[in-house]
Amino acid sequence: MTQPISALDPIVALDALPLSQAIHQRQLSCVEVMRSYLQHIDRVNQQVNALVSLQDEASLLQQAAQCDTELARGESRGWLHGMPQAIKDLSATRGIPTTMGSSLYRQHQPASDGIMVERMREAGAIFIGKSNTPEFGAGSHTYNAVFGATANAYQPELCAGGSSGGAAVALALRMLPVADGSDMMGSLRNPAAFNNVFGFRPSWGTVPLGPSPELFLQQLATEGPMGRTVPDILALLRTQAGADVRAPLAHGAIAGLEQSLQQDVSGWRLGWLGDWNGYLPMEQGVLQQCEQALPDFAALGCQLEACTVNFDPSLLWESWEVHRHWLMAGSLLADYQDPQRRQQLKPELQWEIEGGLQLTALDVYRASRIRSDWYRAVLQLFEQFDFLLLPSAQVYPFALEQHWPRMVGGRVMSSYHRWMEVVIGPTMAGLPVMNVPVGLGSNGLPMGVQIIGRPRADIEVLQLAHAYDGQRRWVQTILPELLQATAR
Repeated sequence: MTQPISALDPIVALDALPLSQAIHQRQLSCVEVMRSYLQHIDRVNQQVNALVSLQDEASLLQQAAQCDTELARGESRGWLHGMPQAIKDLSATRGIPTTMGSSLYRQHQPASDGIMVERMREAGAIFIGKSNTPEFGAGSHTYNAVFGATANAYQPELCAGGSSGGAAVALALRMLPVADGSDMMGSLRNPAAFNNVFGFRPSWGTVPLGPSPELFLQQLATEGPMGRTVPDILALLRTQAGADVRAPLAHGAIAGLEQSLQQDVSGWRLGWLGDWNGYLPMEQGVLQQCEQALPDFAALGCQLEACTVNFDPSLLWESWEVHRHWLMAGSLLADYQDPQRRQQLKPELQWEIEGGLQLTALDVYRASRIRSDWYRAVLQLFEQFDFLLLPSAQVYPFALEQHWPRMVGGRVMSSYHRWMEVVIGPTMAGLPVMNVPVGLGSNGLPMGVQIIGRPRADIEVLQLAHAYDGQRRWVQTILPELLQATAR
């Protein structure tokens, strides 16, 4: 499944930073770039349904021409100047429908951008549409009643993961140079693993989320960058990160984001969590494929050792479910209370809300105590290790028409998201974590490993991921068949 990237349209073959450089050095015009991307999207997107709410071509070319005019005057809005972007359909985007994958909001057009979107627009991005997402971002399979399902970039009869599934597929198929996503459970990591790209969940609070109706209780979800290279991810993170008074719990940009990614990682201590001593059921082949990537870290001089966290993982799941029920019920209660609107919520969302309605304040407090104990347990493990490694998923991409796996490794899944339990640890501790590709399995499907860093060690996670990527360069060397077909 390998083919030189040079066989593609040379413009869409460029990663984000080289594309930005070509635009700013006037080697490529913004109009040329926009035209190439729109033509490529027209050929590819209909087969995977990754990008939605695509905007009028004439208007996009006009915006690109304005960017060229500004460059001719020596003016640049930022590193994204004139570059096509499609914002995840959960993030408010002025002038473009933001449906959140829900038929209830099919016609919703925000009057203003979300904070992250605003920053990307100010950095010069031209928004060509949105990337597809599951209904209200619930579930790691990107399908909804508004736009339908997004297919996997490598095998379109299979799912793309989620909830940043549209973004991951668009990146893998070179329909975007870099992309934004968001992650409450594992939505920047699972779809990245399923589509052979990078997805980075920053330390919680690094990228301000909102503006939102509720400003003080939501401490799980975050927005963040996805890309085909680690330098591209760092560039977008620098745009997204930083405090904003509209998001009072967001802190200032993580110290060190201005540092170089080039770093000698020899001697860095890595703890391999695997399947958590058998607690996490895994589809056959997933764990083995991830373990085959471990020698690439050792080749960098890293010290690897199997480890486990001194914590009952079933308690962590209990805490996660309470937090999830509580927060989703709070945000969707008005829709649920209207019988006609409730019918348009998928069953999994109704289950979340009904779970939230049964909770007491003391239930939530107990869940937060468990989460706090989890954080302390992870800090203890970081006294022994600099980073932790963990598979990014427990299953391979599954059938597109299947809503979620009912059984994994011979065990029945208790909920629509239990099959992604492997991702909740970093989320619940607010830690920086990156999915890095580990190539293709014997089934021809991508998989990934999570690199988990200490609190606010975002740059160190990116440095290790960048060093690792230099070993194999899986994203550049393994192209989807759909991409090869367009190259021919």
